[in-house]
Amino acid sequence: MTEQANMVAFEPLAFEPLLSDAEAAKFLGGLHPKTVQRMARHGQLPSYRIGRYWRFRASELDQWLRVQSRCQHPPAQIRKEIQ
Repeated sequence: MTEQANMVAFEPLAFEPLLSDAEAAKFLGGLHPKTVQRMARHGQLPSYRIGRYWRFRASELDQWLRVQSRCQHPPAQIRKEIQ
């Protein structure tokens, strides 16, 4: 067999720039960046820790949003104001 016949054909991976916490917060509908950091720290968002910074892939956040929007959560209870 030739060397070319042994090679497996694969598709090169597309480069996807990582988003900062502020960019991810905006992508997620205007959350506060600190909220995004906290969710990443608790493992609630797909994220990467690079040094002391959190980074996010837009494709993974998009997929996470789609899964979360399909979940059937009961509506949040309305807090009553104490007068």
